[in-house]
Amino acid sequence: ELYGGMLMNPITREKISSTIADFRLPAYMEIPDVGLYLEQTSKYISDFIAPLQVPPMTGSMISNYVKKGLIANPTRKQYSREQIAYLMYIAVVKSVLPMEDIRLMVSIQQKTYTSEKAYNYFCRELENVLEYVFERRSELKDVGSEQTDEKIMLRNTIITVAHKVYLDKLFAALRAQAASRE
Repeated sequence: ELYGGMLMNPITREKISSTIADFRLPAYMEIPDVGLYLEQTSKYISDFIAPLQVPPMTGSMISNYVKKGLIANPTRKQYSREQIAYLMYIAVVKSVLPMEDIRLMVSIQQKTYTSEKAYNYFCRELENVLEYVFERRSELKDVGSEQTDEKIMLRNTIITVAHKVYLDKLFAALRAQAASRE
């Protein structure tokens, strides 16, 4: 029998939960605005998203997002704070949304909120949902003062991301748990 009576032992459960304990994306104003070159941008984003075990952001991906018009062309081959914020968002949600839906969400955001406000809200909501999905908190907090259609759509996207991240980590832990019994 691959998985004895109890699916996860408490140690495995805590290990999974602890993987996001210190997870935090930088606030908008914490993102460097000196202009990062392609590989610096790629490494900067990949380092932050690594705890989510989503694919790293590569230079070719970033170039592709520029070609497809998802983010603006870099200025003198350097990416600004705003571009990096958009790339951070794309890096997190691309595992659950197709590019056309990401494009639509970005265009909706651009009509309703500044990049800074939208990005900071995204970061707070992502941390909030991860804490809840990874059982570090018993309830989902309300982030922000109003509940708009845009925020509900973003929350549902983030919930989908958080559940995918959780399941990926859970299945990896279960495989490791089973391998250690063999």
